[in-house]
Amino acid sequence: MKDYKRLINNIQKRNNPENIAITESFSRELSTISYSDVLKYIRYAMKGVEEEYTKKSKLAGERVQNHLKEKLTDVVFRYQGSVMTNTHIRGASDIDLLVICDKFYTFDRSSIETVLRTESLKVQLYSTQIQKLQNEINNAGYSGNAIEDLKKNRKESESKLLEKYDICDICHPKAIKITNQNLSRDVDVVIANWYDNVTAVLKDKESDYRGIQVYNKDINSKGNPDYPFLSISRINDRSCVTAGRLKKMIRFLKNLKADSDHEINLSSFDINAICYDVNIDKYIDKSFYELVPVLFYQLKSLSENKEHSERLKSVDGNEDIFKNKPEKLEALRKIMTEMVSVLADLKMLVAI
Repeated sequence: MKDYKRLINNIQKRNNPENIAITESFSRELSTISYSDVLKYIRYAMKGVEEEYTKKSKLAGERVQNHLKEKLTDVVFRYQGSVMTNTHIRGASDIDLLVICDKFYTFDRSSIETVLRTESLKVQLYSTQIQKLQNEINNAGYSGNAIEDLKKNRKESESKLLEKYDICDICHPKAIKITNQNLSRDVDVVIANWYDNVTAVLKDKESDYRGIQVYNKDINSKGNPDYPFLSISRINDRSCVTAGRLKKMIRFLKNLKADSDHEINLSSFDINAICYDVNIDKYIDKSFYELVPVLFYQLKSLSENKEHSERLKSVDGNEDIFKNKPEKLEALRKIMTEMVSVLADLKMLVAI
């Protein structure tokens, strides 16, 4: 049996380092399972960080924004990462601030042209949708220099933040890393531009569907598109539908990984996808401890069923998680080993 008292202590140090009083509702819930260390561990591992910590992370990001607004023009600010879905497991979590150039955008010309010249795809669209795609292709484009705009935003951001923060690391190619010492929070400042694929164009460029390209100062170039806002929206929406159960599963796997004696090469991006892929019907009415076997069978299926693992996509639907990545499958098996141990201890206590 695992040393659950030690593991609970690890979680408390991670997500409540300042010993902020836990909510009354959570305290009452713990009192009903005080007889079992394994149940307490599972519940702690699924618990969200106290709101006071999250507020500090967001406040640190807002202060960076305010400084940059004094220097930059034609930009919009957005956040990405687990703080925005409340699936972070550390009280002192950093926050990613995107500084998105609003002077230009890029778009997926190749995919849009493919749709427009493929009759079997066009017949699935309304005439107004076809016109939207055609208008995108006909757009005259940006007459300025996109890369120079991004380079300028990066340089001016570095200059302003070096002036404002004693701890400011500008060496990373894709992010400026500052520490707000008053709030004890780190902020990663990422320079980017908008990117629109077929879906974003058809959705009238609603921000949830728009992608971004991150600027890399070392190679003076834009990266491949990411879709952080769609991922955030989907996780928040599904967790709302399932009364928070999706986020509980995500946090549980993150805590299992954090407390493992083995290095488990699964990112938050991967764990989000693993949990999001679970059919809602399998867990929508489950109690917190019943989510453990649900997760176990998800991991088991992914590790044993090649068809399942190869079709698993990221939450935004744009990236393969395990296909042609044997090292990821090995990491999956490691976290499954941790899960087997918890599940065995749980089965000794309750019928599941």
